[in-house]
Amino acid sequence: MSIEAESTFDVYRDRVDRPLYRLFTEYGLDKRPWLLVGMAANIVARGASLLPPLVLGIAIDAAFTGDQPYALPLVPTAWLPTTAPDVAQFWFSAWLIVGAFAVTAALTWVYGVAANNFAHRVMHDVRTDSYAKMQDLDMTFFDDKQTGEVMSVLNNDATNLERFLDDALQNSVRLGVMLLGIGVILFERNAQLALVTLVVVPGMVLFTYWFMRAVEPRYAAQREAVADLNTRLENALGGIQLVKTTGTEAYETSRVEDTSHDYFRKTLAMLRLNYVYRPGMELFAGIAFAATFVVGGLWIVSGSAPGPLTGELRAGTFVTFLFLTQRFVTPLAEVSNIVSQYENAKASCERVFGLQDIPARVTDAEDAVELDGVEGHIEYDHVDFAYDGEDDLVLRDVDFAVDPGETVALVGPTGAGKSTLLKLLMRLYDVDDGAVRIDGRDVREVTLRSLRESVGYVSQDTYLFDGTVAENIRYGRFDADDEAVREAARAAEAHEFIENLPNGYDTRIGERGVKLSGGQRQRLSIARVVLQDPDVLVLDEATSAVDTETELLIQRSLDRLAADRTTFVIAHRLSTVKDADEVLVLEGGEVVERGEHEELLAADGLYAKLWGVQAGEIESLPEEFVERARERQAELAGPSGDD
Repeated sequence: MSIEAESTFDVYRDRVDRPLYRLFTEYGLDKRPWLLVGMAANIVARGASLLPPLVLGIAIDAAFTGDQPYALPLVPTAWLPTTAPDVAQFWFSAWLIVGAFAVTAALTWVYGVAANNFAHRVMHDVRTDSYAKMQDLDMTFFDDKQTGEVMSVLNNDATNLERFLDDALQNSVRLGVMLLGIGVILFERNAQLALVTLVVVPGMVLFTYWFMRAVEPRYAAQREAVADLNTRLENALGGIQLVKTTGTEAYETSRVEDTSHDYFRKTLAMLRLNYVYRPGMELFAGIAFAATFVVGGLWIVSGSAPGPLTGELRAGTFVTFLFLTQRFVTPLAEVSNIVSQYENAKASCERVFGLQDIPARVTDAEDAVELDGVEGHIEYDHVDFAYDGEDDLVLRDVDFAVDPGETVALVGPTGAGKSTLLKLLMRLYDVDDGAVRIDGRDVREVTLRSLRESVGYVSQDTYLFDGTVAENIRYGRFDADDEAVREAARAAEAHEFIENLPNGYDTRIGERGVKLSGGQRQRLSIARVVLQDPDVLVLDEATSAVDTETELLIQRSLDRLAADRTTFVIAHRLSTVKDADEVLVLEGGEVVERGEHEELLAADGLYAKLWGVQAGEIESLPEEFVERARERQAELAGPSGDD
């Protein structure tokens, strides 16, 4: 499945302006001591690495041949040896070269440590801030966004930024220092030959500009392909049981192959430019070296300046030129890597800030208050709701009230809006019109944390983390002691099977609790809510994944949990809700019936028909009703997964 072309994420990503500048201003300023130390050490280290070729050339002309006095640029003559030039100047040059290599090594270590600290600290903050932002986003974002793409932002894109800050940034400084230092030394030694050596630089600049313009869109396309591939792999691995039980391994392999091939094509399209650029830069550098060798060599061999050149060229100066021109080749050839990392980081930076810029709509109001001392009076006041980007209302003019301690059952066909109705209570979504109130206070007026701490939610889709049984029960109440965890498990009819696990409460249950049965996972989720001890309880198909015997055990624990607290129950098995204080029957997002079980049976409406179906009385129903019910369920079953 391809990522939607113009999702909310795409829109905000495209709006990101100067992403790398923003990265430095938002994440780099408070870490700039590490950056500055790394930059300074890098500059001095690269400068020191240029000293040996310069000293070697001077030593050849002064200490070895005696053609000229021993002199170093910017160094006072009084500091240099002037006696016994064939010995003192030789050893001075030797120690100077050794010292230059030692300084280069030491400062290279310093800049490596500082640069890595800077890069990894930035990456850490980017990743954690992006995750925190993702946590704040509305459920609407997760309804539309694929997990693999979000994982790509949190992992791959953050890693790309770290590589840029650690490698490309420091290599850019190194390249700049090398080019500037080499240029200064060459011009100081012989300006005319330096012009010959550097004549290719304008061509290199134009070639680099073309490469950057051409490669940028290809990097953006590659990042999208990475996100698609991550999504495909995440979906395939997450549904491995379905794949195996349906024998569709070949089908899933072909889908991964198609997505991987798309990533391969886009990566290759990007690499093709690198295959042109890097050899092209090496060719330019090679031309510079060849031109230097030919012109300088003729100058030395003939003893006179060739062509329009004038003056004298000494052997030591020519050696310095050859060494430094070779130094010139390597950093220029690395420009392609720097540009690649820059474009990759720019694309990743746009995705990171695109995620961070998406506004969260369900947030605390500025004057939000804590919700405490909840009695449990719940009111839905003429509520309308539609999912973001959709025109059709999922809920329409829903209006009812629940007294403290009552149990209300929500029943109706698949897609009627039952789960969505209760998600509004917890502000997983906000109403489009009307209001949801707890104890007379609009849920939008209280803090999200206090609201959700007051509402316990047991979903039909039980989620457990990879960890121990105790850690999963304690989730949300991390300070609970072992005895409280055991008491919660007993209340959820889970203690006995937990004790029979290999390590009891310390048994690791695997990702999503794969080592447990559906009924065991459901009982752990109930134990988690028992430990939470909420004021309001929401049970969304809490017994949907268990057999009849387990359902009776769980129902007994749920009855204890629901006692003396306001409880909402969504159930397809109407036998589990017939004792509710009130039953609300939803169809097409509207409350079409309400009342107690016996009242609704006597009314002979939709509830009575649903009850009759489950009671085995399908034969007595008119054929037109069965057909209408089937058509209605098919019509209402939407992509939201709502029951």
